[in-house]
Amino acid sequence: MTDWNAKIIEEFRANEGRVGGPFEGADMILVHHIGAKSGTERVTPLVHFPQGEGRTVIVASKAGAPTNPDWYHNVRANPRFAVEVGVETFTVEASELVGDERDELWEKIKAASPGFAEYERKTDRTIPLIALARLDSAA
Repeated sequence: MTDWNAKIIEEFRANEGRVGGPFEGADMILVHHIGAKSGTERVTPLVHFPQGEGRTVIVASKAGAPTNPDWYHNVRANPRFAVEVGVETFTVEASELVGDERDELWEKIKAASPGFAEYERKTDRTIPLIALARLDSAA
């Protein structure tokens, strides 16, 4: 997975946040999460869903695996971190969406990106949605 992510990160940075292949046309974000145990910064490329007003949502799908992705535990433990969107880098604060807010947005995400519905069918866990709120004044 490290080589796979490294290639996506390189392509993202070389093309102002755009990548091809299975992510062609998707809104991509690079999440600079801090290891919950190690304290080491890691970068993970993810699809995100902009919500306006400096807020976006990422999905802890792990392609429908039975466990949450490692980055999910890291952003829960260390909710302030940097992200890259396009050519911008800025700080966000993460919070997990729950209840009706999560459920309503999840239905919209699955409608816009049917692959997430397939991931949901592959797992028994509730796939977490993480809202990222931009902390600086630009939106």
